Amino acid sequence: MFGEEIDGAKLVKNVAQNMEEIFRKKAEATRRLVEAAEEAHLQHEENPDLQYEYFNAVLINEVDEDGNSVELGGEFLLEPNDHFNNLSVNLSLSVVQVPTNMYNKDPDIVNGVYWSEALNKVFVENFKRDPTLIWQYFGSAKGFFRQYPGYNQEIRYVEPCLNGTLVQADSTNKDHFKEHLDKLFAKGIGLLGNALTEAFTILNEINQTGRGSSCSQAIMLITDGGTEMHDDVFAKYNWPERKVRIFPYLIGRESAFADNLKWMACANKGYFSQISTLADVQENVMRYLHVMSRPKVIDHEHDTVWTEAYVDSAVTSVPPQKNQGILLGVVGTDIPIQELMKTIPKHKLGIHGYAFAITNNGYILTHPDLRPLYQDGQKRKKPSYSSVDLSEVEWEDTEDVLRTAMVNRRTGTFSMEVKRTVDKGKRVLTMHNDYYYTDIKGTPFSVGVALSRGHGKYFFKGNVSLEAGLHDLEQPDVALADEWTYCNTDEHHEHRHLTQVQAIKLFMTSRKPHLKCDRELIQQVLFDAVVTAPLEAYWTGLALNKSENSDKGVEIAFLGTRTGLSRTNLFVVPEQLTNQDFLTAEDKEGVFNADHFPLWYKRAAEQVPGTFVYSIPFSSGGENKSVVLASTAIQLLDDRKSPIVAAVGIQMKLEFFQRKFWTASRQCNALDGKCTISCDNEDIKCYLIDNNGFILVSEDTSQTNLFFGEVEGVVMNKLLLMGSFKKINLYDYQALCKEYAGSSDSAHTLLDVSTLSSLNLVFMCVAQRAQRTMMVPCDTEYPAFVSERTIKETTGNIDCGGCIRTFVIQQIPSSNLFMVVVENKCDCSSAPPVTMEPIEIIYILFINQINISHNESLKCDRLKFQKDRRRPQSCHPFHLEENAMECGSANALNFPLVAILFPVLSFLISR
Repeated sequence: MFGEEIDGAKLVKNVAQNMEEIFRKKAEATRRLVEAAEEAHLQHEENPDLQYEYFNAVLINEVDEDGNSVELGGEFLLEPNDHFNNLSVNLSLSVVQVPTNMYNKDPDIVNGVYWSEALNKVFVENFKRDPTLIWQYFGSAKGFFRQYPGYNQEIRYVEPCLNGTLVQADSTNKDHFKEHLDKLFAKGIGLLGNALTEAFTILNEINQTGRGSSCSQAIMLITDGGTEMHDDVFAKYNWPERKVRIFPYLIGRESAFADNLKWMACANKGYFSQISTLADVQENVMRYLHVMSRPKVIDHEHDTVWTEAYVDSAVTSVPPQKNQGILLGVVGTDIPIQELMKTIPKHKLGIHGYAFAITNNGYILTHPDLRPLYQDGQKRKKPSYSSVDLSEVEWEDTEDVLRTAMVNRRTGTFSMEVKRTVDKGKRVLTMHNDYYYTDIKGTPFSVGVALSRGHGKYFFKGNVSLEAGLHDLEQPDVALADEWTYCNTDEHHEHRHLTQVQAIKLFMTSRKPHLKCDRELIQQVLFDAVVTAPLEAYWTGLALNKSENSDKGVEIAFLGTRTGLSRTNLFVVPEQLTNQDFLTAEDKEGVFNADHFPLWYKRAAEQVPGTFVYSIPFSSGGENKSVVLASTAIQLLDDRKSPIVAAVGIQMKLEFFQRKFWTASRQCNALDGKCTISCDNEDIKCYLIDNNGFILVSEDTSQTNLFFGEVEGVVMNKLLLMGSFKKINLYDYQALCKEYAGSSDSAHTLLDVSTLSSLNLVFMCVAQRAQRTMMVPCDTEYPAFVSERTIKETTGNIDCGGCIRTFVIQQIPSSNLFMVVVENKCDCSSAPPVTMEPIEIIYILFINQINISHNESLKCDRLKFQKDRRRPQSCHPFHLEENAMECGSANALNFPLVAILFPVLSFLISR
């Protein structure tokens, strides 16, 4: 057993070479498509009368009333494939998408589709050569879009478990549907006819069963286009009674589809609205109320309605394709960021280390601090997620030394002190990072590796027998990090069903397994499995000893090692766990993942060896999980090398932990066992806080997990002045701030609905106010707080308007906790609280008319300021053989050249 210092320069070079190989394979695949497309077009003779049946993505597997395949449809075999997110695809053929405002059989489309059929063979061959490929595509300058593999465009429900039925529109269900709507993403072409048919079918079935109100019925259609009126659907399901109203909403400024959608509304007693901007939403969405309430108004009905109680990844390679000076289109393939992440040896990066990559413009390809989504778990991306600059996450580099070097594709090193936030930004770790960077050959990208000094620069190695290691690795209490790559099972189809443990066993025991694995990582994870094996028997003994945990206060014991191996033991049945997300994929910060160690592991590593770290997990909503986590690091002392090799901890019920504290607080060293003062006294308040100032125990349980400064602002301020705690200012350049929309006439539209009861009116006005706010990207500054380790006990006095208030703070030995006792006899409520609320950074502030010209100048300077970027390596402004006479004319504008934009963009957005 020995500790080894990590060579950062060698590490980043290996990472760059691994990424270079990935990009090279993808570039070769696109080059083969380019060559095939140019050759196919060269051999093709344009025929304006060409008739050719192709697989149209919208029409595949569609049949007419007689059961025959519709034109441009045909039988298209589809099978679910886990490599393509379980979408039903055809690995032998591609499909063609044609924009809704173009004719499927336009001669230019048909000829282009005909010669580009030659790409099918290349698509399939590319996928055989490189099974890690995902989507491949060809976007024609004529306006169509060919994608491989071909996939279905079946109707999908917002909530899959409710397929084919309706649910009550109560607040719980509506909130649930809103959450799922955030996870939808645009892809392909909308099938309005199919969707309308499905909606009418569901309504008819509900009516026949007698469920639902069987009163007012409506279908709201939200779309960005409609080339047909779908009168056949309405004739079949809704005419002549027209019992179901249709409310189409056209999204966008395009007016070409307005007539069709308005006809649908008028023909079905509905109302058509076009929403071009966010400002239109408030005014237009609620117009259906006027229509739905018309019968009541005419009948002079004034019903009283009682409401419920309420309270206010991918990098895309798209090389140009040309033939005889004519742009044929673009070809490309997607490179999942996850595939790049698999090339990174995470065990060599240490607990706080990470790898990252940027473009020649300084924009981030991958970085652990990149937050592209509005919320975790949602697919809705921030508008500027693809243009987050390296300087916005490595903001301590105020001179842009690291960024400039990487943009210019240099190889070198850089060091600086950094502040890394954890636990949803509420806690901060200060460390010194060494950066190593180099370019990725054959691409405009650069890659970097950050290693934290101290234990982060060393890696521990040990050896065990293969037989013992595999035996202990296959035990039921052992798991490996899901997002770590011990073996790459994606390179060959026959390995995709293997778990990482199965792949390791195959690699280590077979003579020619044809698996690419990290042998060094495997050897170390086998060592960890053997060394930690005795824990299973120890935990089992504790579970059998009822006196050790009689009231089931301790629920889980867990261990994690530097190789991504974890062991867990439950002391209660899974259904009784207070926090069931812990150590699951739902708890992103609590498990080993692609770019970081678990939170409990990282925090334990930064404490004094032998110290336990206690905390209450923060959930996404800010409420606590009613549990306390306690963890400590296991450090190997090897001369000057002292790597952290593992961390171990427990999860216990919050109530159990608090009860233990109150029991201990009543004990004292008096001979008679009676304390002169204790936390039971009404003249004092007792708190237990952690090293970041969050309350774990308070007499008022509603204060649990609040920041101490929000509860005792005057005491927190004094602790800051005395140096017991320090404030650290942090910056978030990917923040979201609320923006309040201006007033609109839409506010009056609700007041005009006189038929609604007062209770409903109040509810709708509240909803209207909520719609006036939107989240927009912004920059913020916010504080974090951390205790001073050297101060073990402090006493202070506070003058609150002539009344002296005394407090004592003392560290709990071998922990990150502090007990704070505060006298309760003075009223200090007039003092402001100390909060952690972020403050938006306003770069341009107009104070008065005199400063306007000056601030306009500042604004202009900011717009003109540009960070370093590397120019493209090649440039093609003109060519001697180009035909300069083809410069266009008023009657020669060709729409298909523009139409390519929509399918290409919609495809890229869907990725």
